[in-house]
This record gives sequence, structure tokens and C-alpha cells, in this order.
Amino acid sequence: MAPAVQKITLSSSHDVPLNKLILSQSNVRRVKAGVSIEELAADIARRGCLLQSLNVRPVLDANGTETGMFEVPAGGRRFKALQLLVKQKRLAKTAPVPCVVRDPSTEILAEDDSLAENVQRAPLHPLDQFRAFQTLRENGLSDEDIAAAYFVGVNVVKQRLRLAAVSEKLLDIYAEDGMSLEQLMAFTVTTDHARQEQAWEALQRSYSQEPYQIRRMLTEKTVRASDKRVQFVGVYAYEATGGVVMRDLFQQDDGGWLENVALLDSLVAEKLKAEAEKIAAEGWKWIEVAVDFPYGHDQGLRELDGVPADLTEEERATREVLRNEFDQLEGQYQDADELPDEVGQRLGEIETALEAFEARPRIFDPADIARAGVFVSIGHNGQLLVDRGYVRPEDEAPAVESDQEGDREAASVDQSGTDTGTPAIQRAVITIGGQAEPEEDEDDAVKPLPDRLMSELTAHRTLALRDAVANNPHVAMTALLHKLCLDAFQHAAAGNCLEATVRQVFFSIQPADLKDSPSAKAVAERHEAWKADMPKDEAALWDWLAALDDASRAALLAHCVSFAVNALYEKGDRYGGPGVSVHGVQRRLAQADRLARAVGLDMVEAGWRPTVDNYLGRVTKPRILEAVREAKGEQSAQLIDHLKKADMAKEAERLLDGTGWLPEPLRTSDAADADTPEADAGGDEEALPAFLADEEDSTGEDETDEPAVIAAE
Repeated sequence: MAPAVQKITLSSSHDVPLNKLILSQSNVRRVKAGVSIEELAADIARRGCLLQSLNVRPVLDANGTETGMFEVPAGGRRFKALQLLVKQKRLAKTAPVPCVVRDPSTEILAEDDSLAENVQRAPLHPLDQFRAFQTLRENGLSDEDIAAAYFVGVNVVKQRLRLAAVSEKLLDIYAEDGMSLEQLMAFTVTTDHARQEQAWEALQRSYSQEPYQIRRMLTEKTVRASDKRVQFVGVYAYEATGGVVMRDLFQQDDGGWLENVALLDSLVAEKLKAEAEKIAAEGWKWIEVAVDFPYGHDQGLRELDGVPADLTEEERATREVLRNEFDQLEGQYQDADELPDEVGQRLGEIETALEAFEARPRIFDPADIARAGVFVSIGHNGQLLVDRGYVRPEDEAPAVESDQEGDREAASVDQSGTDTGTPAIQRAVITIGGQAEPEEDEDDAVKPLPDRLMSELTAHRTLALRDAVANNPHVAMTALLHKLCLDAFQHAAAGNCLEATVRQVFFSIQPADLKDSPSAKAVAERHEAWKADMPKDEAALWDWLAALDDASRAALLAHCVSFAVNALYEKGDRYGGPGVSVHGVQRRLAQADRLARAVGLDMVEAGWRPTVDNYLGRVTKPRILEAVREAKGEQSAQLIDHLKKADMAKEAERLLDGTGWLPEPLRTSDAADADTPEADAGGDEEALPAFLADEEDSTGEDETDEPAVIAAE
């Protein structure tokens, strides 16, 4: 017969007056760091009870007799919290405390009880805490109430409530350790449960399941709040019309993401149109409106010379006060290693105010206004950009009859809004433009780069090459002399005096980010600096040039020569049409490569980086893999070779970041590579760039030789 299982007897529980309790030396909690007695005391006071009894043992005298006192080996933190409440006069010294009284004859050590109480308890799963906060919120407690009750920040409460609001399907996966807390945090970017679940399913087919990848998938069809369009219309205006802003409560999100892109674009268009209507009242013939204009959009137009509006006496006085304050602060802190934050902020405010005084509105002649136009767009930080005073070639003829000249000269318009007698204002033609480039068809075959992409890439290279040539007068002069020597010794040039022409090359095809590239900004800044110093009268210009020192003349020559640099790829005409021939394009690019070597052009240093928009999303999957393989090795390429093209392009952008990888059209070949037998054999023929060297062979056609009519000429 099996022996009966011996039943255990639990220790009795009863109330013990607080003044009969003392802290036991057997309590294993000795380290005080991170232990908050104050928060626990406040929680006990709020509840009016202890959620867990104290574990106590009777104190015995030398003869083993109970003294009526009890020591606390387990529950010391709660005991100290009660003592603090007594000290704060919020609890009586003799208040009864619920205690579990241990038999003094037990073989279990007091240290054992103290250790077990701290070790045996299971911490709450984070999901249980999130849902508990959600329950409190549903039962009427505000975020602030919950934060105060549990001694956490309000933002922490908001974060936990957002986590509890994720799709239940994903919460169940998290509860079973199917995803990490960081991944769950990433899903809180959107409140759309269907999108969350779709993203998780897509993630199972991807090698990368990092939180940043989840955020990217959930926000790929949104617009960042830092986008200049958002800054232009304002997030509040967007939200007021029903727009939704997605926020990330767990990391810096620069204001979040705007979900309804179509709504944003319509608000931008409406506001730009309204601004254009105001400007139209000034009497301009045409107004072109766009979120952004391409680089060189004003080429071929004559810019009017307006007169800056005069400052009022009050404005002059204000400007003088600001200048004095600026000089005083600079002098006071000139020896300081670092400026105080408030001083740096104030200096920035003064600089902005002084720049506003310099950027005065210009006053134009009413007759010029009647035939000129305005470009209206959005600046990089969301400010409205209004560029007035451009005349198209077809509008150069006077816009009014000659018998109205007297009336025109008597009228003037102040662009700040003052009308001083202008004749009847014409209705401006407002054009709101913009087009989106169609997506390239998916094609897994390795084919030559698309012509448009080649043109865009070489536009970047041309602009960077211009900047490099302008900063290298020696190379610029060599290039100019090279061109002049070709004209003088190889062709019977005819014309007046000196016909050495630098014809500026424009970009008919260009990427959207070209005008914001470092090269474009450097060229524009240098051009404006020369333009500000240069007299407009032709005779005065000659005298001004003659008076320049040699260094300035060389720098100006380099700048002018740089505008003639043409490293653009374009589709060559094989059949003798009016356009440039295939051979001409090849020769141009070979010369551009030589020029790039001469100035030491490096497109990485010039600011070009491979992205989804400017390259990776525009080529086939084999080319994406080829780029990653060249930059990171075969192993990295294998990590992404199973992905769809869109995902592959995004991952490739991340992998290529910082590697310095460039597509072939942007690379500059070494001099040794260019010095080939084929190049030498041709005499005047230029060595072809690597990406064009076999172009004719790949087509299966030979270029038809041009007729031999040189001798006859």
C-alpha cells in the first residue's frame, strides 16, 4: 500500500502593529542602487493597502522565548515604504500590517525566504503591461493619470498604448516570441491593421526583417513631414482637410509621414495658384508655376535689371541697431571656445533679419513688366520662391503701341505691392506644369543602360566636370587652346576679328535632383558672384577685364570655358541625319574622359550616390546585383538575389551607401586604360569609354563611313 502524501501546513497570517516590526539582517537585498522607496510609498498611500503581506519571524531572547517583536527578512522594501509614510505623518506608528508569521523552529533559513521572494517571482510580460494600460485607458483614466500612478512619463504611456493597438494577429505572434519588441515597435508607425499584417507577410519572404525595413515598407507610399511641400502648406492645413499623419513614437521621425499624398499635392497646387494670382495683379505677361524647376530653366531668357526698393528711415534705423548688436556679441565672445546656445540663436536671428534687408523687392519698368514673366516655385525649406523679370525671345518687341510710350515711362510698379500709376494691367497667363516619368518595364536580361538614364547620369557628370574645370584655370586654358588650335590649323575658319566661341550646353534631359546637386550650387554661386562684380556695359566690361589681375583673369576664363563642357550622352544618328553622329558622341565622351582625368574628377567627391531614384530603380535586376557584387562582393549579392526588383533596389541602396561605387558612365578611366593601341592607331581618334567601346559590335551594324570630301572642300 502506497504511503499517504504528507500535507504541508502554511504559515499563519495576521496583523502586526508597525512599531513591533524591525528589518532583519537576513534580508538579501543590500544594494540600494535602483531601489525606489518613495514611489512604492506613494503607491501604497494611493491604494490604501499592501498588495503583498510581509514575511516575518518572531524575535527570540537568549532563552528562546518570543519577545513580542518581529523581524522582516522578506519584504524589506515594503517595510521601509511604510516607515516613510509614518515619517511623513500619513500612517500611524501602530497601524496594523498584514504579515505571514513563520514558525521560529522551521529549518528554512530567513535568507532563503528573502532570496526566494525576489527570485521566484515571474516578471510581467510586456504585452500584458501594454494591455493593462489599455484597460485602464478604456475605463476612464487619462494618459496623465496612468503616468502619475506608475511613475512613468506620459510619452511612455502613449508608447505602450500604441503597442497595445497593433493588430491582434501580430500581438499574438509577439506573445509567442515570433517577433521582437523592436519589430513590434516598427509596426506602430501605422494604425492600419491590414497594412501591418500585409507587411509582416511580405517580411517572411525577405532575408532582412530589421525594424527599419518594416518602417520603410509601411511608409513607402507616404511623404515625410520634412518634405518641402509639407513645409509649404503646413501639417495643420493638411490635417484640417482630413489628412492623416503617421507618427513613430519610438524614434526620431522628423515630424512623421503624410499618408494622403494626393491630398497634399492638391493643397500645394491650390496654394501655389493662389500665390500666382496675387503676383498676376502686378501686370506680368506670364507666370509659370511648379513645385520645382529643372536646372537651367531660365536659359535663353533675358533677365530684367530691377532697382531694389529703398529702405524707409525706420528700416534703416532697425538695420543699424541689429548690426551694432551683432558686432557687440561677436566682440564679447570672440575668444570663447563655444558660444552659449542663446547667443548662437540670437546671432542667427540677427543674420536672418539682416539678409532680409538685403533681399529687397525690385522695382521694374511697367513696359518691361508687360512683356516679362515670373517663375513661382517652392524652396528647399518650404518657402515660396518668386523669381520675377524674365523676357522670352518672342516677347522682346514692345508690348504696347509707340504712342503710349509717354504713359509707360510715367508709370512704375513697386513689387512690394504699391501701384503708382500703372496703365491697365493685363491678365497674366498662369501655367502650372509638371510631369512624372513612366516606370521602366521589368526585364531580367542584361541590356545596355536606357538612353534616358545615360543622359541623366552624364548630366550629373557634365555639371561636376564644369565645376572642376572652372576651378582649374590651367586645364581650362588648355582646353580652350586645344579648341582654338583645331579651328586654326584644321579648318579654314572665316569670320570677324576673333571667332572663338563658348556655346553653353543645356540639359534637355536631366534628373530631378540635378539642380540641388553640390556641383549645380557651386556653379550657380560662382556665376552670381562674378555677375555681381561685372559691369553690364560692353565698353566698360573691356576696361574691367583689362584691369583684372592675372589670377582673377584666369579664374574668370576657367569659369566661362566650363560652360562649354559637354560630357552628355545622347542617342547618335547612324544615318547621317541632322543630329550628332554615333561617332561624334563617342568622340565627345572620350574627350570628356580625358578632361576628367586632367582635373581629377571624382563623382563620389562631387556628391553623387547611387539611390533607387537616380539609378537602382531604373535598371534591371542583373545590373543591381552586378553593382552590389562589384562594391560588396558575391556574398552580399546573394543576400538580395531572391528579392523582387523594388525591394532589391532599396536593399542595394543601403548596401552601396558609403562604398564609393559608381556606374560606368560616371567613372573616370585611368590614363593607362585610355592609352591603348586602338587609340594610337587612329591618330586623331579618341579612346572610347569602357561602356561605349563595344557599342557598335553589340548592334551587329557597322557605322557607314562619311564621304571622303575633305580634299574637295
